[in-house]
Amino acid sequence: MKKTVCLTIVLLLLICGSAFAGESIIETIQKEKVLRVGMSTFVPWAMKDKQGKLIGFEIDVAERLAKDMGVKIEFVPTSWSGIIPALLTGKFDVIIGGMGITPKRNLKVNFTIPYDYSGMSLVANKARAKGFSSLADFNKKDVVIAARLGTTAEQAARKYMPLATLKLFENEGQALQELHLGRVHAFVSSAPMPMFHALKYPDKLFVPVKGTFTKEPIGFALRKGDHDALNYFNNWILNMEAQGFLQEKKAYWFESKKWENLVR
Repeated sequence: MKKTVCLTIVLLLLICGSAFAGESIIETIQKEKVLRVGMSTFVPWAMKDKQGKLIGFEIDVAERLAKDMGVKIEFVPTSWSGIIPALLTGKFDVIIGGMGITPKRNLKVNFTIPYDYSGMSLVANKARAKGFSSLADFNKKDVVIAARLGTTAEQAARKYMPLATLKLFENEGQALQELHLGRVHAFVSSAPMPMFHALKYPDKLFVPVKGTFTKEPIGFALRKGDHDALNYFNNWILNMEAQGFLQEKKAYWFESKKWENLVR
């Protein structure tokens, strides 16, 4: 009787173990020899150059990751509002797209340790927002604010400018077009994009609030339950920080304008 019980317990443990011992995405990537990265376009995180090639901070990070893994890379451009569902359904292996680590998102996906920190900033229309110089100026009922749907910029706009009317857009280009046409007072987005656009169009746009008004950690997002992948990506980030790679790329894309001629 005791032997039967013991054998039953062993069999149950083996069955349960096999049920939870799924293959890590790291193993899949190694077998298929390709890293599939979900991303969306955010200047200067990820954008297209004059030839239509993807360039930017996130692109450099993802390409270096694939190189270190000894595999090819495949970028999968995805609308930001649907990028987490796309990850969960297996359309790509990981999100490397300037995604802020938030408790709400963390309920659906796992995040790596931060590989960067960002914050929200404003770029405003000079004519429509004339005389505005603080967040309080934009937190009024007759003010219209643009932001991208499903982003932490949307969350920041709702939190810091709750009285304003919020217009949400699927992509950056639509929001910026509304800003240029004067249909919105300002556009909320991750720094340093607002400053770049203000410098690019000084006759039409300006930055009313210096610096950022939020701070958020940025991480890779991956499906839950894959501890091997989380371990690998975390250690890769630590190595890239130690080597100075992340600091070097951040200085190039966020603190210089050396890349501007590539997209103009």
